Amino acid sequence: MKYLLVGLGNIGEEYENTRHNIGFKIVEAIAKEHNATFRLDRYAFVAEIKYKSRTIILLKPTTYMNLSGKAVQYWLQKENIPVENMLVLVDDLALPFETMRMKGKGSDGGHNGLKHIQATLGHANYARLRFGVGNDFAQGQQINFVLGEWGRSEQEKLPALISKSQEASLLFCTQPLERAVAFTNQNNK
Repeated sequence: MKYLLVGLGNIGEEYENTRHNIGFKIVEAIAKEHNATFRLDRYAFVAEIKYKSRTIILLKPTTYMNLSGKAVQYWLQKENIPVENMLVLVDDLALPFETMRMKGKGSDGGHNGLKHIQATLGHANYARLRFGVGNDFAQGQQINFVLGEWGRSEQEKLPALISKSQEASLLFCTQPLERAVAFTNQNNK
C-alpha cells in the first residue's frame, strides 16, 4: 500500500524556520529518522520510505504555499495513490501552540495551501494534521507572524511536538483513521 504525506511550506532559506513551514519540518524529520533523502522532482522535493510494509512518499511542494494543489494532484496521480491515503501537514493559526488536530476532511480554515488543494481536487475530503502555531500577533500582522521564525520558548518545545506529529503521521499510514485522530487530538493544551 502507498501513502502520501504532504508537508506544506515555502521553499527558500528565508522561510526555512518559519511557522508556515512546519509541514516541511515534519516530513523532513520522518525522512531523517528513516535515512531517506529528498530529491528535486516535478513540483516538489520527494523522498520515499518503507514502513511496516507500506510505501510512504514524503512531499515538500516547490510551488509555494498558494499553489500546493498542483504538486498534490500530480503526485497522487503519478504514484497512483488514492486521496484517502494522503495526509496534509499544515500550520494553523486558529489552534494554540502545542495543539494538534487531525481530521479526515474539513474546511480550508482560511489557509491558502489547503484552499488551493481543495480547489484543485474539487473537494475537501482528504485528511489533514493541523499544527497549532497560535495567534499571538497584532491586528494586520498575520502574514508577518506565520512567515516569522519561532520564539525561543517555542523552539525549545518544537522537537517534542514534531516527534508527536511524526508518530501521528505514521499511525495514519498504518492504523484506521480514528486511531490516528485519537492519538493526535489527545493531551493537547
